[in-house]
Amino acid sequence: MLKAEPIWALGAMSGTSLDGVDAAMVQTDGERIFAFGPTAYRAYSDDEQAILRAALGQWPGADVSAALDVVQSAHAELLQGFEGADLVGFHGQTLAHEPRGRGTHQIGDGAGLAAALGVPVIWDFRSSDVELGGEGAPLAPFFHFACAKWIGAKQPLCVLNLGGVGNLTWIDPSKARPDEEGALLAFDTGPANAPVNDLMMARLGQPFDRDGACARKGEVAQGALELFLDEPYFRRMPPKSLDRDAFSDMIGLVNELSDADAAATLTGMSAAAVLQAMEHCPRAPDRVLVTGGGRHNPVLMEMMRAALDCPVEPVEAVGLDGDMLEAQAFAHLAVRVRRGLPTSGPSTTGVRAGVSGGILSQAQVKGRA
Repeated sequence: MLKAEPIWALGAMSGTSLDGVDAAMVQTDGERIFAFGPTAYRAYSDDEQAILRAALGQWPGADVSAALDVVQSAHAELLQGFEGADLVGFHGQTLAHEPRGRGTHQIGDGAGLAAALGVPVIWDFRSSDVELGGEGAPLAPFFHFACAKWIGAKQPLCVLNLGGVGNLTWIDPSKARPDEEGALLAFDTGPANAPVNDLMMARLGQPFDRDGACARKGEVAQGALELFLDEPYFRRMPPKSLDRDAFSDMIGLVNELSDADAAATLTGMSAAAVLQAMEHCPRAPDRVLVTGGGRHNPVLMEMMRAALDCPVEPVEAVGLDGDMLEAQAFAHLAVRVRRGLPTSGPSTTGVRAGVSGGILSQAQVKGRA
């Protein structure tokens, strides 16, 4: 177990958007953030994305060796470019997530990565939480709490991550610790970028709706939006989580629409999911800070600003890096695991008690821990 002193940790994240691997260093003791360090990004090639897409939805026992090779090689290639890391947090790639059913499945070999890097690696962050009755997601909220402290927030605020799936963290920064009662509430809001990305790829051969240009030309189909909001998920009390493809039938709701109207409608659904989620907040937030790829979509941001009664801003407004926040989170969480501190709790994943999830793989290199 680590002493309570800051170290440099390197985190890596490959998200449900399947665009590539983010990596970032954070100096942290697992409780406070002392400094942010270098960052880097390694995009997946078209062929690599196709391999990963083909593996989505697969559970342990299926042959996903090609996808595993992609994940391992991309991470090793990127992370070997960093120096000075004492510990690595390796999320891997989520292929399937069904916490109330078959569990959760992230591929990635932490032991192999530790050997390649010569640095201890913490990995498989979600399984312990799910095994103990939690949703296994979202896991970034404990880091979001540290970020709220780092920016000096005084009033409750929300961090909204818009990746393939959206997730919301409500934070009360007056609390001393993230596992203190009333400090956090976190859950998945619904689909975010994944449906629009899939639509753009299927219809136009484009990975995403750049700058919301396609959606801006269209109109939201209110009938489809109302059907979407009838989904029982929105009435479930948090904490709760989703698989990337949990709302895959959304595409079917816009099949008869033009490209522009379909993109506008799916974007509107993502914004409406956030509005529904805000109703679960214990108190109205002072502001909503947006991270993830969705903050680059001005149409989505405009829709949320029009619907919410507080400022909606990218996290860059407070000096954070929205492209790297999840990678930084897994650096921070890795240190919490080494210190035996919880990485999730009843208010973030619904697990019965705080869980410090993750496997430690030591580096088999002389002179290293």
